[in-house]
Amino acid sequence: MADPRTTAVLVKAPIGRYGGGFMVSREAKTRCEKYGLGPREFYFRGRCGVLGECEADVVTSVAVFFPAAHVEESWNGGRKLTVERAVEVYAEACQEWGRRRLGDFDGCARLAELLEPVVAQAPVAGAPLFAGWRAVPLPDDAPARATQLMHVVRELRGGLHANAVLAAGLHPLEAILAAEHDAPFGHAAGEAMARFLNWPEPYQKPGPDVVAMRTAVEDTTDDLLASVFSVLNNDESDELIELLRFGHGH
Repeated sequence: MADPRTTAVLVKAPIGRYGGGFMVSREAKTRCEKYGLGPREFYFRGRCGVLGECEADVVTSVAVFFPAAHVEESWNGGRKLTVERAVEVYAEACQEWGRRRLGDFDGCARLAELLEPVVAQAPVAGAPLFAGWRAVPLPDDAPARATQLMHVVRELRGGLHANAVLAAGLHPLEAILAAEHDAPFGHAAGEAMARFLNWPEPYQKPGPDVVAMRTAVEDTTDDLLASVFSVLNNDESDELIELLRFGHGH
């Protein structure tokens, strides 16, 4: 019987992979080509477009784990697409990827059913991208709906994790370097992740104190997510974990 905190820990990797996989998918690439956007232009404009039209600094304030110069260049470069359209197109990429990856998984409808109350009842404080994406209409078909909900839950964890990193006094780059990551493109060591996020090299190897702080930050993030999953009872939590474990094979 999984309690809410155990649930938060066990769903982290599959939700991270399914909720973020579309970001580095052929569905995203096709749309970049269609609208003449670079991959990161589409990424920032689509993912952060829920903030509305704003200065690059506002996007940097939520894209905590990217260097400011990269955010600014990408956000401004993506302005050829309106934020409203960018969000629509980004959601379409998410939905289409979900249909391709989970279309033959018959647990999708139940997965969506379990995640909906989690998303609906989670507090939005400190998680602006979660708040923005929660307001984006969900598609009706189960694979796309489940995938978009996982994206929304991933945004919640990401926002709360950023708060935990900053509250611990860690620089975002230190936090990246001091951990292994389940990235949308697969498992990545800290340095590979820092490179992927466009931090300039060389990197300083984090000392044991930074590594310990980063471990504590992960625990804090799990603590914060525990209350979010407490809307499910133990049976529902077990079911969610099983569905994600089974779906993980797709």
